[in-house]
Amino acid sequence: MQKLPRAVRRLIEKFERLPGIGPKSAQRLVFYLLHNPDHELEDFAERLIALKKETVTCEICHNVSESNPCSICTDSSRDKNVLCVVEQPLDLLALERSEQFKGLYHVLHGSISPLNNIGPDQIFLKDLLGRLDGVEELIVATNPTMEGEATALYISELITNRLGDNSPRITRIGHGLPVGADIEYADGVTLARALEGRRKI
Repeated sequence: MQKLPRAVRRLIEKFERLPGIGPKSAQRLVFYLLHNPDHELEDFAERLIALKKETVTCEICHNVSESNPCSICTDSSRDKNVLCVVEQPLDLLALERSEQFKGLYHVLHGSISPLNNIGPDQIFLKDLLGRLDGVEELIVATNPTMEGEATALYISELITNRLGDNSPRITRIGHGLPVGADIEYADGVTLARALEGRRKI
């Protein structure tokens, strides 16, 4: 049986590590790239390298940006009395597409998932408490999954226990989203309804 060249095998293994890419898809991607002109591959490689070199994580909200702080955190027109907690930068982008939310964000970069050994210390939860001064409402917009619900409950209990009567009003994004769905895949209308239908935790 003929073996694939080592360079091909190694790249297939890298592609297989990407979310949603199985062995067959990884092979198709590698052979597609293999048949591209050299200048296209060089451009692709340069863009991959630039992905890390030309992006930063905002020190305030932890969004992925070209500047630190990001353009949302430095926008004086945003409502600083409302803070929305999301799991991933893609969730932030999805909410921005709805054009309904004008407050600030806090990106966790994950959710609490004991089965995957992800606890509160593995996501950006600690500095959330330090951002609540002057915040009147905290919207918890984690995904409507078991992990998202667990994270929302943890955030609510953490803030209530630490701040007591000084806690902001904590609301949960409304379930205009189907249970089990990710925010990043929702359309603007669904997200707008979800924001309008948010409820107190």
